Amino acid sequence: MERFLRIVRQPFAAPPLVRGWQRAVPVLLAIGTICVLGGLTIIWAARLTVAYPVYVSELGAEGAPTAGMFRIALLLIAAGGFSIALASGHVRSRVRLLDRWAPALSLGVAALCFVIASQVTCTANCPVPLADPRSTGQDLAHTVSAVLGFAAACFAMLQVAFAARLPRVARFSLASCVAVAVITIVGGMLAIVHAATDVGAWLELIGTTVAIAWIAVYSLALVRTPLRSAEPATAQ
Repeated sequence: MERFLRIVRQPFAAPPLVRGWQRAVPVLLAIGTICVLGGLTIIWAARLTVAYPVYVSELGAEGAPTAGMFRIALLLIAAGGFSIALASGHVRSRVRLLDRWAPALSLGVAALCFVIASQVTCTANCPVPLADPRSTGQDLAHTVSAVLGFAAACFAMLQVAFAARLPRVARFSLASCVAVAVITIVGGMLAIVHAATDVGAWLELIGTTVAIAWIAVYSLALVRTPLRSAEPATAQ
């Protein structure tokens, strides 16, 4: 178990992997940044084709004219997330409670959830699971994967906010974590109670934008971070 945890915390620390990984990092970061920003651009382009407020998931709902763009956007974001996760295997939080696993793993889980959400989209009009009698198991699967994806991304932000040798992005990560959590929770609650859904839709889009922008900023910060083993956690 201890060996497994060491691998999770520093997945590319093994001598046979470290040299090849270090050479690949700049390429992985470049690909990741381009993919996530491309996915965000497609989401906004799709949203601007709709004349009325819709939640982000509704862009990919069955029968929606923007469904194809939605799937491509989420797959790009997922691919970018995986790429940046692979490039950030050396990053660790200095807070013990946040250092159970590497931020790279949290980001990788978020990317996997977005892959699922891109393929298992909601049904027409995206009824809220359990709260709306029209909802189906497909709606539940999409919502759960999307929520878990945002939760994993927020945890990655929190880990990076207390990571060693990343002062440039630490405060931005903490602010992004709080903003995404608050905005998406409020937007989700408005959807559940069917109140001010136009406001909720914009809040979700803003929260999504902040989360994806954080991934890109994190990637750019890693470009200027030396590739060396992280210091062990010291805070309790």
